Parts: sequence; structure tokens; C-alpha cells
Amino acid sequence: MAVRHRLIKKSPEDVWTILSDAERYGDWVVGTSRAELDEGRWPEVGAALRYEIKIGPLTLHNQTVVRRSEPPAVLELEAHSGPLGTARIAMELRPWGEQTLIILDEHPLRGAGGALHNPLLDAVQQVRSRAMLARLARLCEDDEGTSRTTSERSRSRPRTA
Repeated sequence: MAVRHRLIKKSPEDVWTILSDAERYGDWVVGTSRAELDEGRWPEVGAALRYEIKIGPLTLHNQTVVRRSEPPAVLELEAHSGPLGTARIAMELRPWGEQTLIILDEHPLRGAGGALHNPLLDAVQQVRSRAMLARLARLCEDDEGTSRTTSERSRSRPRTA
């Protein structure tokens, strides 16, 4: 089981703004690319995102479903990884003065991932979780990341030919 925490220099509401933006999911979740809403309204319970994860030459098509959502304090997800099974990803946002202590608890839930779970995989998960929290902190602490809407961010991005 991988439990990590990080202090983010923004309020829980600001952190929740990033977590609740389906278009930003791939910006903070390590390995994820091309995330898009699959069903529902993110991050309401039952909403789902579909995305790809590239591992070397392999491309996995995954889905993450919201299992619990209590803005701006709790977000619990179930990531479906095909033959690898599913994982529970729970995030708790605690006010820490004017900042946020985020606690991330990620572990295999069903399928092969749970059956093969061992201390080596936990160590790998710790590294991934640390990177994921660092990305989330960067997004949240960037004033543009939380103070402007998605459409405003899109308009300000340079266009490529």
C-alpha cells in the first residue's frame, strides 16, 4: 500500500479546482495521456474518464471512475487497468492553516494487481505517488492553474502549426 502526503501552498478549494478539472487529469497523473470524459460529470460519483497509459511499446486503455466525492475534502477513484485489475486511489485534502495537506492512498483493489501485490511493487508505487503529488503541487501553486478557467488557459496557450 502506498500512502504519501504533501503540503500544497494553496487552499483545499484551490486544490479541488485542479482535481475537479477532467482536462487537467493527465497533467498530474503520472503516465496518463489523452484523458477525456467518458461518462457523467467529473468529479461526481459515477463519472468516468478514459485515457491511455504508455509503458514502453505498450499502450493500455484505462478508465477511472469516481467512487466517492466530498468537495473539497475527499476524492476516491477506482482505476481500471484491464488485465492488471483495478486500484483504489483515495485523496484527502486537509486544511493546514491557509494551505492543504493532501494524503494520497493508492493500492491494488481487484485482479492481478492485488494478487501480485508485494513490497517491490509498493516501492515503485511510492516513487510514482511522490511524482504525482509533485505534479499536482506545481499545478496548484501556479497562480494561473487555479485562478483562471480552462477556457481562459486554452486561449492563452501558444498555438503550434
